[in-house]
Amino acid sequence: MNDFREITPGGRPFTRMYLNVMLWFVGRAVQAAARQDLEVKREFEALPHRFTFALTAAPDGPSMVVGKDETGRVKYLGRRPGDYPLHVRLTLKSMEALFLLFTFRESTATATARDRLYVEGGLPEACAVVRILDIVQVYLLPKPVAKLAIKRYPRWRLKRHTWDRAMVNLRAVIGY
Repeated sequence: MNDFREITPGGRPFTRMYLNVMLWFVGRAVQAAARQDLEVKREFEALPHRFTFALTAAPDGPSMVVGKDETGRVKYLGRRPGDYPLHVRLTLKSMEALFLLFTFRESTATATARDRLYVEGGLPEACAVVRILDIVQVYLLPKPVAKLAIKRYPRWRLKRHTWDRAMVNLRAVIGY
């Protein structure tokens, strides 16, 4: 029986790298959308003062942290949720579940229904975070891909689909 060696799964470096880049960009896009989009602004205004949330993959996968500062402005705070007091933590069961979410093969609603998404914190705040993430995905993705990533594609005016989308993407790239 000692002739068999133990096989451990690989670290999946390319998956981890892809998810880190996606979470970085989505975090910055949330910050940009909070400045550009009125609906995202309203969602954040309804959240408590100095509200902070994280989206992570269990047990030690990639993550992003977004929060409001003391002036109420939304900021992408980085990749370490342990550095901040969190009001809401959205945790996906594994890195593979997060990969399904960010390769847009599964929506947030489907991930929740399939028991891949865990929420720590208040349910109303978690629902607001999911609504914000859905709006940001509509801004970042082309329509055929966004329809896969969210539950229901919104009917927006032309300005919101063109100008606001361009501004959110530009602000996400430059970090403003």
